[in-house]
Amino acid sequence: MVRSANPDSSDVMPMTEDQAIQQAMQYHRMGRLSEAEAIYRKILQRIPNHPDALRLLGMVAMQTGHVDAAIDLLSRAIKAKPDLAETYASLGNVLAMKGRLDDAIIAYQKAVQLKPDYFEVCNNLGNASKIAGRPEEAIAWYQRAVEIKPDFADAHANLGHSFLEKGQIDRSIAASRRAIECKPNSTEGYNNLGNGLAQKGKLDEAIVAYRRAILFAPNFFQAHNNLGNALKDKGQLGEAVAAFERAIQLQPDSAEARTNLGNTLMQKGQVDQAVMIYQRAMELKPQSADMQSNLLFALIHHPDRTVESLLAAHLEWAGRYAGPLAGEVAPHGNDPSPTRRLRIGYVSPDFYRHSVGFFFMPLLENHDRSNFEIFCYANVRNPDAVTEKVKLNCDVWRNIVAMSDESVAKQIRDDGVDILVDLSGHTSNNRLLVFARKPAPVQVTYLGYANTTGMTAIDYRLTDSLADPPGMTEMLHTEQLWRLPTCAWCYQPPADAPEIRPREAGPIIFGCFNAFPKLTPKMLDLWAKLMARVPDSRLVLKSSGGGDPSSQKSLRGRFAEHGIAGERIEMVGWIENPKKHLDYYHQIDIALDTYPYHGTTTTCEALWMGVPVVSLMGQTHISRVGVSLLTNAGLPELVAASPDEYVNIAAALAGDSTRLAELRMGLRERMRTGPLLDGKRFTSEIESAFRQMWIIWCERQATMLPK
Repeated sequence: MVRSANPDSSDVMPMTEDQAIQQAMQYHRMGRLSEAEAIYRKILQRIPNHPDALRLLGMVAMQTGHVDAAIDLLSRAIKAKPDLAETYASLGNVLAMKGRLDDAIIAYQKAVQLKPDYFEVCNNLGNASKIAGRPEEAIAWYQRAVEIKPDFADAHANLGHSFLEKGQIDRSIAASRRAIECKPNSTEGYNNLGNGLAQKGKLDEAIVAYRRAILFAPNFFQAHNNLGNALKDKGQLGEAVAAFERAIQLQPDSAEARTNLGNTLMQKGQVDQAVMIYQRAMELKPQSADMQSNLLFALIHHPDRTVESLLAAHLEWAGRYAGPLAGEVAPHGNDPSPTRRLRIGYVSPDFYRHSVGFFFMPLLENHDRSNFEIFCYANVRNPDAVTEKVKLNCDVWRNIVAMSDESVAKQIRDDGVDILVDLSGHTSNNRLLVFARKPAPVQVTYLGYANTTGMTAIDYRLTDSLADPPGMTEMLHTEQLWRLPTCAWCYQPPADAPEIRPREAGPIIFGCFNAFPKLTPKMLDLWAKLMARVPDSRLVLKSSGGGDPSSQKSLRGRFAEHGIAGERIEMVGWIENPKKHLDYYHQIDIALDTYPYHGTTTTCEALWMGVPVVSLMGQTHISRVGVSLLTNAGLPELVAASPDEYVNIAAALAGDSTRLAELRMGLRERMRTGPLLDGKRFTSEIESAFRQMWIIWCERQATMLPK
């Protein structure tokens, strides 16, 4: 018997242990933990190994944050009564809180052994397995939970999240919808549904799903953050900024939300503000290499950054994140035969309908498979028809989305890759820390990033002598510049590109379809000067930020300062349909390249659509891409050496209607028969470069052999 004082009464009543347990449990359920604890302890004073009192007191300890005490109490409860599944389940929860995931999984598994229909614990097993980095086991446990209880909404929602992380988007959407069917106010279900729909490109539906999640949980940080991303991708940048700012209010220490806000500001062309946001994100999460990569990407767009400061920033990134991994590099066992068939590996998150694909596919499709075996390591979050095309045109396809950098590096070593090529640099979802581990003897960066990686683990950077003239830019790179003999780019135009038709008569229309971060104040001032030279001319600016009202107001205001009326400036947002996007070039007479960061895809698209491009050359790679593209398109006269010459060239071209008409109807054929579309020549030159790089490595190996 125990005596328990009811805090609401002065009476003292003797109770049996069972009655005392029931009284304590009632207090426990009401949240009156101190009163429940007092009774549990009284019982244990009388019966030190009372299993229920030990278990329930352990739960009180867990609820009040005394994790070590909870583990001790629950372990004692198991010794006292080793066949109670609930005690193992509670111990698993506490061990998971402590971060002892392997021990938690063992406890949960024991609970399920004792109680096979314990669906809540199956779900907990899934959670612990996922956090422990065992995604397949997690999915299996979630599936077992919903097999036991088909209407278990939480497990369906967790399945939705796990399938999403595995890149199984359709299964994720189906699981999330099932969670919502089981629980119409399932915030996790709606959030995961939004994520799946967003990855499918169904942004309107995703936005609705996120808003439903927020309706049921107004302070749901992830839903606000994800809503911001969907709005950003939709081009609704002002609303996206508001969503991210709300997310930051909810979690002021979230580096993720600040990074997303920075990405949105970049899309709006507000580079200065984006840089400050990225820097704050890095302060919050200094261990994140990806966040500092975002900063580097912003800095190369900044017109006032010196080349020396940009190099220093890239070296800082490499020293902080890549350098410490150098100690993990082991000798390579690749056969150092200079003439054997080589294994080439390409690593990219952009094997989908992305700018990189327009320049990678000619290389992939023309590789000499008798001399080169092609591996593609795809970090693709949103696969599409282009993804399937890449998959069909390589020898070995590896999906690395859910793999750690260490695991990817091991896979590449196991595959025996000889030359590994980075196609992304410091852009989104890069895997540069795979390269930091030097999984291949020769490593190259190419195509995706217009600057150095800053890494000594990457040996070469592919370019050409027009984009990087000898003696001009070597000192700005940690990689050795390897100049291809003709051009560093080969363009594959979309098969469904519209046929070119003559421009209707009317005022000259200049156009720039480059991303807004490339539209620097000095460039806008130069365009205003050009428009003043060409009366009645108009300017079309098309970008993902073009549909944002605040961006439109800011840009028109800049032109107004130079006396250019706002109605002469047209701004167009993202056009999802690629054919309609290209069709917009029919409204443009002359495309204006940006400076210092030139366009690449936009330049090739304009030329393919019969629109000549005027470019201003500089002294760095990003300001010389247009030099290479226009020269190889047979239009070197459209490259200016100074801002005044840029205006003069564009104005003269605007006044020559005959030449404009000839270029419009003749540029496509000129490109078709020129080096910019010669995939066989281009691939042969790259393969020759790879072979020479390999020979150099083999010769170095020979000098290292013991004598």
